[in-house]
Amino acid sequence: MNKKKHGFGSTLHLKFIVVYIIFGFLTIFTTAAINSDFIDDHLIESAANSLYKSANITATEYLSSYFNDQLSNHDVHNQLNGIVSYSDASAWFVDTEGNLISSAHPDNHPAPPLVIEHFDPLEGNGALFLEGSYHDSFNAPVITVMAPVVNGFHTKGYLLLHKYVSDITSVGDILTKRIHVTSLIIYLLSFIILLAFELIIYRPLRVITRAATEYASGNLDYTIPVNTQDEMGYLSASLNYMSSQLKDMEDYQKHFVANVSHDFRSPLTSIKGYVEAIADGTIPPEFQQKYLDIILFETERLTDLTRDLLELNEFDTKNLLLNKTQFDLHEVIKYIAASFEGTCTKKKISIELIFAKKHLNVYADKSKIERVLYNLIDNAIKFSDPDSIVTVETTELGEKVLTSVKDNGIGIPRDALNKIWERFYKTDLSRGKDKKGTGLGLAIVKESIQAHGENINVISTEGVGTEFTFSLPKG
Repeated sequence: MNKKKHGFGSTLHLKFIVVYIIFGFLTIFTTAAINSDFIDDHLIESAANSLYKSANITATEYLSSYFNDQLSNHDVHNQLNGIVSYSDASAWFVDTEGNLISSAHPDNHPAPPLVIEHFDPLEGNGALFLEGSYHDSFNAPVITVMAPVVNGFHTKGYLLLHKYVSDITSVGDILTKRIHVTSLIIYLLSFIILLAFELIIYRPLRVITRAATEYASGNLDYTIPVNTQDEMGYLSASLNYMSSQLKDMEDYQKHFVANVSHDFRSPLTSIKGYVEAIADGTIPPEFQQKYLDIILFETERLTDLTRDLLELNEFDTKNLLLNKTQFDLHEVIKYIAASFEGTCTKKKISIELIFAKKHLNVYADKSKIERVLYNLIDNAIKFSDPDSIVTVETTELGEKVLTSVKDNGIGIPRDALNKIWERFYKTDLSRGKDKKGTGLGLAIVKESIQAHGENINVISTEGVGTEFTFSLPKG
């Protein structure tokens, strides 16, 4: 079992570490693959757009006046210097044949040729910019934009702007490095998630797994420490509660089996002993009837015990189906009370019936309520003193009907009031009088009433008497 537990923990732990490593690899690979090309392309296109706008505005608003003799070469040169100062690009002003009219360039750019060989304004095939050395005029790649200079509806020349690609992508390199550093920092910070998983999920889960292993091996005394109020803490508390319930159930089963064994063994031993004594002639014929009556009494005890156990089993297995009908509760009480006439006569006990009105209908399982009333009245008579009264009273309370069975008997000790509902429980005071009882009657009473969704309560004073009260819904 320990190996399985260790294997589970190690496997889960390893899976999260592998996922963490894969996440880091994918993060670095993705940023490296996407950013290097994506950023450079975006920056080049953005720089080309900016250069083209500058070239187009200058060509349209300023340089066209050159062909009307409104601008001197000096004015054109100053205008081109202005473009160079803010764009860091070479500016060439040429005629339609590629002959240089004027130019300006940064210090790190070469001087322009006097004539651009094989000059073709359409060589870009409509592209916004050209990328390359531009007719071998530069020793490193540049982007070139070209704007026509129009005068009198005719193209008289062109303004060319050249900018080194390296100057543009250097910004991209800085951004890429920063993105890589940011990604690395995020990856390292994500280690906190792995650490949080270790502390918040993995370790508590490992403890819970160990607890499950202990419970499976039969150690129900193992307790999971509950240190948090989250789902893990709730799960741990639930498992602790489950183990305590299982332990209680295990103790109850041992106690139950011991009680059943004792209650079956005692009458069976008596029956076996008396039958053997009668069979071998130990008991003379004139005394046999006495011992046959004892055997009959013990047989009835076994029959009652078996019946009670079968009825309680219906409640335990949740197979009990209530056959609810509407019936007159008073008629049932009178019928049950009449069945005790012989017993009451022997003990000189009278049963007093106090009804809320002549007829009172309830909605319940009639047979189960008959059994409840029988057990309660039987107990009241059994533990009452001679020449006393057992009172059965009904009361209407809203949509409920309360039924109470009250006696003036020996009462129940205060420390036993919560135990009387337990199966096979008998108080010390009752053992002298309850010779035939199985200790299951009140357990059946409580299970029957609770199966109806109702409640039963008891009030008792030792030496004074006891009163049981249960509720039922009105019919």
